[in-house]
Amino acid sequence: MPAYSERLATLRTRLAQEGLDGFVVPLTDEHMSEYVGGYAQRLAWLTGFQGSAGTAVVLAGEAAMFTDGRYTLQVREQVDGADWTYVQVPQESIAGWLAGHAPQGGRIGYDPWLHTREWVERTAAALAPRGGTLVPVAANPIDALWADRPEPSDAPLAVQPDTLAGRSAADKRAEIADWLRAHGADALVLSALDSVAWAFNVRGTDVTHTPVALSYALVAEDGTAELFVAPDKVGDDVHRHLGNAVRVRDKAEFASALRALAGKRVAVDPERAVAAIFDALDAGGAMLLPMRDPVVLAKAIKNPAEIAGHHSAQARDAAALVRFLKWFEETAPAGTLTELDVVARLHDFRAETGVLKDESFETISATGAHGASPHYKVTDESNAPILPGQLFLIDSGGQYADGTTDITRVMPVTKPTAEMRDRFTRVLKGHIAVATAIFPDGTTGAQIDAFARRPLWEAGLDFAHGTGHGIGAYLSVHEGPQRIAQPTYPGGGPLEPLRAGMLLSNEPGYYKAGEYGIRIENLMLVVEHTPAGGDATMLAFQTTSFVPIERRLIEPELLTPDERAWLDAYHAETLRRAAPLLDADTRAWLEEKCAPIG
Repeated sequence: MPAYSERLATLRTRLAQEGLDGFVVPLTDEHMSEYVGGYAQRLAWLTGFQGSAGTAVVLAGEAAMFTDGRYTLQVREQVDGADWTYVQVPQESIAGWLAGHAPQGGRIGYDPWLHTREWVERTAAALAPRGGTLVPVAANPIDALWADRPEPSDAPLAVQPDTLAGRSAADKRAEIADWLRAHGADALVLSALDSVAWAFNVRGTDVTHTPVALSYALVAEDGTAELFVAPDKVGDDVHRHLGNAVRVRDKAEFASALRALAGKRVAVDPERAVAAIFDALDAGGAMLLPMRDPVVLAKAIKNPAEIAGHHSAQARDAAALVRFLKWFEETAPAGTLTELDVVARLHDFRAETGVLKDESFETISATGAHGASPHYKVTDESNAPILPGQLFLIDSGGQYADGTTDITRVMPVTKPTAEMRDRFTRVLKGHIAVATAIFPDGTTGAQIDAFARRPLWEAGLDFAHGTGHGIGAYLSVHEGPQRIAQPTYPGGGPLEPLRAGMLLSNEPGYYKAGEYGIRIENLMLVVEHTPAGGDATMLAFQTTSFVPIERRLIEPELLTPDERAWLDAYHAETLRRAAPLLDADTRAWLEEKCAPIG
């Protein structure tokens, strides 16, 4: 990987010129986004890493690449071990690593538009015993070296109709204003892109696969607001939609607007707002109220229109997936397909719906050993043939104006081994345990997470990622604050009580390094449930994804009678929902896939 080695060397030269002994490069943008636009892909430019979560630390004599358990294999394939030390989080933190590796009295640079204030304080404290300091840079040094760095998107904003949003933007701003008054605040900073999109009922295409626009907002306690976005992105239709209560300002004016809030009590989210936002508010003399953005929970609890849209999106997406799975089963055994061939063909099936806006993330098309990397990303260099005897894992989703989807299925290419069937069935048992959980109000996803793992634990097995994430309504495919995960797993915290109306994924898995990966993912809606004869209303999950689960990978003897009943009922409902959307030949294939397990 000579190009990346050269880039690392060039960055070190630049850092020395700027009087820095090191620099931290996260995979995020100035909105703390999980998925970022091409202009913010600094980590990929520097290291070659193509995953969706990671951080690099560059010192004069060594460099470290930090990733979590989802990328243990992938990072080694894409990042040169001759230049980089691989460090796994959360077992080791960036702050902890710097405390042991930064030079005595070292000056470690960071971009304050790419880190939270909490990260800055924690890392600075870790450096202090060595006499080290954390130094904010006025300009990111990578930007000066990245000759062909893309420009931020100039795509226009689009209005999300109230019929799909379920509430008007004015109504949402009024609710935010009520929240501000209740907390004695004068204004709220909205810096998360999906929060801005949801609060103003607008969408965009500035971030691949996530329908958001690069923007910030300030909402006042009287319900008026300022939306900071490139002016050319706002057409007459969006101006009319926003109305007179919203003033559109250039995104470049955002920092100065923060500094102008002298004496104001300003609510700002310490988890979602970068350190530069806090610095600007401090510099202007605002009184800071570090509080979670109120949009986060409001957005997570879907209203009836959003729920109805989600069901519609799921139905058409499921029909496309059924067509795809039939095609794959008939085509793959010949050994002529590659991982990229499958990505393109699945996109075609979704596009044939006529209403696909985008994929909801880059499709994980992983055959054989690639499936053992939970977030594997196929590239021209890694593209592998799909061969008989392998397991093929496909994790994908669609963005539609009425909803966002995400689903994972595994298909055997010819006959699976007994071990594959055993592992798949244990994953299925964990999936069913989550899907059928009934729990009281106040339960967190951390309490549910073990349900998915017990069948694997009993065989001395596990998986190194959370069991489920929240999902947006034509927004982010990964949406907080709800999770099904232990706090130690990626995306595991904080512990958020599950509430009726939340959407989550259910995706336990198993990964055998060098051989195969298994994951079964559906989406679920949290609903109220009153057990017969019970004293209290409880909560439960209602599965919303209906695509057949591959029968050839199931070992029926490992299933209990209740698990068999769930699987048969799930397949019966899959057939009921999908059959009307399919041609006769595909319906016949689906009927066979959905027959009782026996």
